[in-house]
Amino acid sequence: MSESTISNPRGLPITDAYASTPPANEDGYRSFQAGGFSFRRDAYFAHITWPGGRHQLAIDAFLRALMRDVAWGFFYGTVNFDDVFGTTNYYGEVEMFAGTMNDGYTATGNDFIQRFRSDELVSTFREMLSDWTIEGYDPFAAPMETNAPWGAKSGSNDDALSRERVTAERMVGVAGDTPLRTDATHPVNRMFTDVDQSEPEIHAEPGFESEVSAYNLFGYLSRSDVTWNPSVCSVVRESLFCPTTEEFILPVDHGNDRCEWFIQLSDEIVWDVKDGQSGRPRAVVTMRAGDVACMPADIRHRGFSNKRSMLLVWENASEKIPDLVRSGAAPLVSVRW
Repeated sequence: MSESTISNPRGLPITDAYASTPPANEDGYRSFQAGGFSFRRDAYFAHITWPGGRHQLAIDAFLRALMRDVAWGFFYGTVNFDDVFGTTNYYGEVEMFAGTMNDGYTATGNDFIQRFRSDELVSTFREMLSDWTIEGYDPFAAPMETNAPWGAKSGSNDDALSRERVTAERMVGVAGDTPLRTDATHPVNRMFTDVDQSEPEIHAEPGFESEVSAYNLFGYLSRSDVTWNPSVCSVVRESLFCPTTEEFILPVDHGNDRCEWFIQLSDEIVWDVKDGQSGRPRAVVTMRAGDVACMPADIRHRGFSNKRSMLLVWENASEKIPDLVRSGAAPLVSVRW
């Protein structure tokens, strides 16, 4: 989406002040600045301040959320790190806020929000992730698959942070597209050792060998080395299949700007669903293998998965939908009964 067509419903000016503060604190970590927001970490917490307010999150929760915001490119809609802080994507620009999606903050006028160019804000976030992630800690992994992030600065783990979200152009495994995973690059995850790894046989008509492709999706997902990171594995025009593996807790409350379909492929996820704007509770949804659910366009959701599970997220990637939803021209739900 070009900058000339980016929606700006609040009419916020673009904030150009981006800077990181080089000197390290007593724990060895640098502090960062983005517009009116300041960020610092210590042994246990991430501290966020803005004009007239401050907030803190446990550093593990903050880094897991920050990792997804960076990896997803701010994703569709709003990424709430918790009930106070987060970002909203306008596809070329992004709003960073404190309290804007929280009734308590907005009712007392203590919320704060600024708008940034996406490429500049994500650059600051990447720098922060690199400096604040210590050796042995992987914010993409499940807690039992990584060391802890606590304590003074000790080394780094840029190899873990540099993983890129899969974004196939047509389909995983197609010639010239995202390759299939192998033992050499992606061993089977400890929780999916029972998954059949056999690949489908393809018998194409002569002349169509390069046009027909298939792969074992369950086998592909069993080799995922990240959690809660939906990757684009097949594309049909604006229809995206984004499967992912889930273990422990989705590190963010994802606030939709469009309807989003979930197909539970294995095991179980419990979804805590809230109102997108206020954060008020709306539902608790338990999905087991074979269940299908549509998350409305006006909610936020966070998932809990006790055993590593497989989930297919089906997205309509049309850039027109957010404005259609906000104007009332598109429905907030895809199914009525």
